[in-house]
Amino acid sequence: MRTGLATAANAQALRADAAGEQVRYLGLAAPALLIVSVLLALPVGWMAWLSLLAQDGSFGLANYRDLALETVNLDSILTTFRISATVTLICLLLGYPFAYALAEMPRRWSNLLMVAVILPYWTSILVRTYAWLVLLQRRGLVNQALQTSGIVDEPLRLVHNEIGTIIGMTHIMLPFLILPLYAAMRAIDRSYIRAAASLGASPVRVFWTVFVPLSLPGVASGTFLIFVICLGFYITPAILGGGRVAMVAQQIEKSLTLYAHFGAASALGIVLLVLSMATIWLAVRLAERGPTSLAGTRP
Repeated sequence: MRTGLATAANAQALRADAAGEQVRYLGLAAPALLIVSVLLALPVGWMAWLSLLAQDGSFGLANYRDLALETVNLDSILTTFRISATVTLICLLLGYPFAYALAEMPRRWSNLLMVAVILPYWTSILVRTYAWLVLLQRRGLVNQALQTSGIVDEPLRLVHNEIGTIIGMTHIMLPFLILPLYAAMRAIDRSYIRAAASLGASPVRVFWTVFVPLSLPGVASGTFLIFVICLGFYITPAILGGGRVAMVAQQIEKSLTLYAHFGAASALGIVLLVLSMATIWLAVRLAERGPTSLAGTRP
């Protein structure tokens, strides 16, 4: 009887200590939570309030109704998601082999090549975008090289369209995939790979059944980051798209500069925010049920 009472008392004391520790952690995190609330929640709430104010001063869902009826806004949303998904896929196809090569290299060489990955961060996005405009235009270096080598007879249209926009955005976003993917690949215990090889698995089978599942957390974090950032791109589509690639950011800028309609711009921003959060939630749910769950297991 006494042993049971002592055990219950010890369990209660442990729960009290855990609750007190959580309170202390919450107190330490309170300043950060306050800053996040001020810098994130208040602006989003203010934008949601503006989205309910029509141009005539009335309060309601008129801006959302107009947004649903205007095909240009719907087309801009579809274009934004299509370009963001395309850029994310291209970055994955280019970044995964590069990150894998870095992870398999000796530290000295991988650190040297990592400098080349980080180097673009030292240059402004605006400068890099204009550099691509010079390279991809009709008389640019890319078209000149293609014509000189005889691959094409006429200059290709590589700018002022979605092709140039995707190229510029891919160049900007590629390091955002390589860095988390490289960190995830470096953290993989190579003893699992050696164990699979010792059991008779071929190098290709080891790569697909052991290495790839263990690297999926890095793939997920990198692709989610790229996709979300691409949804809000403005400078690169505006310059390399030449006004012909209408993403959501361009539509918001047009609503503000041409029509001074803050309600319509805010409604479009809220819709993009909701769709982005829904897409990320769906992707996380699918990842939890899909192959990424293998990353938490041990071969």
